[in-house]
Amino acid sequence: MKRILITRPRAQADDFAQRLRSAGYEPIFFPVIEIKPIENNVALERALSKLDCYDWLVFTSVNAVDVVFRQLQNLSLPQIAAIGPKTAEALQARGIIPDFVPSEYVAESILPGLGDLRGKWVLLPRAEIARKALPEAIFEAGGIAHEIAVYQTLPVQPDPDGIAALKSGVDIVTLTSPSTVQNFAAIARQHGLDPLSLAGNPLFACIGPITEQAAREAGLLNLVVAKEYTTAGLIEALNNLEIS
Repeated sequence: MKRILITRPRAQADDFAQRLRSAGYEPIFFPVIEIKPIENNVALERALSKLDCYDWLVFTSVNAVDVVFRQLQNLSLPQIAAIGPKTAEALQARGIIPDFVPSEYVAESILPGLGDLRGKWVLLPRAEIARKALPEAIFEAGGIAHEIAVYQTLPVQPDPDGIAALKSGVDIVTLTSPSTVQNFAAIARQHGLDPLSLAGNPLFACIGPITEQAAREAGLLNLVVAKEYTTAGLIEALNNLEIS
């Protein structure tokens, strides 16, 4: 049975781990990041109190949905867009059907579905370290992107069992964001390991092209990328490798 590291936040890893077990893998929890909402977020409070000023509210992650709806009292919402099926599901669980979900789950792909943005305001509740591609694209299309950081992605140390597993050798390391790539490499080095030359020569399974780019920039080799940018897509990509 192949051993596979799950580097995403521990609170979001159980479903992924169960899917991996069902697919015949041995999951090992190795969280390298944690999600922390930004407290006393005055900018978000002000934006949510004036939602009628926005033409679109765009969610790029489940984390952003969780934070915003923890504070949102106003049910008079603008049009809502969601990147990725999990983000859409998080909205649907709250009784909200997104007006647009792009077929490709990266920020840039959402722009065509927003229509004519000239002079229109778009609210973007995002991670503190979110990429600038989407707000820049909105600006270039004539819109006004109001980007608000609503949560932080912070490094966290895996438990000793996870470190021991990495030192003894694993078959696959899953990477689900650029921050997981960066923090995984940093943690490996902190424990005397070279992330570019690990025991077992593991495969690095990237959830999508943005994460793949970060992995390549970090010098990681032996990469596989999901065609569908979800954890289910990751498992499908790994299963296809087993078959081929």
